[in-house]
Amino acid sequence: MKPNLLSKTTCASTPSSPIILPSLRSFFTLLRPHQYTKNMLIFAPLFFSGRITELNLLFNALTAFIAFSLCASSVYILNDYKDRHEDRLHPKKKHRPIAAGDISTKSALLLMSVLAMLGGLLMAAVSISALYVLLAYIVINIGYSLHLKHVALVDVTLIAIGFVLRLFVGACATQTNLSAWIIIMTFLLALFLALAKRRDDVLIFQETGQKMRPVIDGYNLKLIDGLMMISAAVVIVAYMLYTVSPDIAPWIQSKYLCLTALFVILGIMRYLQIAFVENESGSPTMVLLRDTFLQIIITIWIFIFSLIIYL
Repeated sequence: MKPNLLSKTTCASTPSSPIILPSLRSFFTLLRPHQYTKNMLIFAPLFFSGRITELNLLFNALTAFIAFSLCASSVYILNDYKDRHEDRLHPKKKHRPIAAGDISTKSALLLMSVLAMLGGLLMAAVSISALYVLLAYIVINIGYSLHLKHVALVDVTLIAIGFVLRLFVGACATQTNLSAWIIIMTFLLALFLALAKRRDDVLIFQETGQKMRPVIDGYNLKLIDGLMMISAAVVIVAYMLYTVSPDIAPWIQSKYLCLTALFVILGIMRYLQIAFVENESGSPTMVLLRDTFLQIIITIWIFIFSLIIYL
C-alpha cells in the first residue's frame, strides 16, 4: 500500500509546477517590459546637454526611468483591461494575458494600482516637478484609455505627447534645460511612429474586415500614408535645422554635427520601407528590437553624436 500512496503523491504533484510558471510569465508579459525602451528618452536631456557623465545626475535619471516604467506598466494594464474585448479579435493582441484569460481582471487591476503607487513614490523621491509631469502622463493616458483613443487624430497626438512628457521627466529629474528643437523633433518622430502603428490596424481591417478599434473609422490608407510622409519630411528638416541652429553653437563646438543628419534620413527611410513594403509597423518597439539595420544606424548615430559632444 505504501508504494501506491507514494505513486499517488508523485502523480498529484507533477502537474502543479506548470501551473505556476505560465502565471509568472503572464504577469511579466502584462508589464510589457519591451516597451521600456521608449522611456530611454528620460536620459535624452542629460545626454544632449553634455552632462551624461555626471554620476549623481545619471543616478537621478536612472531612478526616474525606473519610476516612470512602473507607472507606464500600470497604464498598459489599464489599456489592456479596457481593450480586452477588442484585443480578442486581433491576430497578435489576442495573446495578451488579460485578453487570453491568463490573468483575471481583478488581479490585473490590483497590480496596476500597486505599480502606480510605487512609481509615484519613487518619482517623488527624485523630484516633485518630475512627479507632476508623471501625474500629467497618467491623467492623459487614463483619458486616452477611457475615450480619447477612439477619436481619430487626437489618439496619435496624445501618443506623441506622451513621448514629449518623458523628456520633461528627464529634464526635471536632472535639472537640465530642454532645447525647443529636441521637443519638436521628439513630438514629430513619435507622431510618425503612432501613424505607422495605426496603418497596421487599417491593413488588418482591409484584409480581415475586423475593426481592431473603433477609431479606424476615422482613418484610411491614403490619409495615413500621406500623414506619415509629411511627418517624416518635417522630422528630417527639423533635425537639419537643429544641427545648424545658433542655439546649440555655444556648447557644441563642431561644424560637422550636420553630418549626423545622414543617419536620421537613413533611419526614417528604413522605417518607411518596413511600413510600406513589409507592412510590419504595428509595434514600433518590436520593430526596433528586431531590425538589425535600424539598430546599426542608431548605434552609429549615438556614437558619432557622443564624439562630437564629449570630445
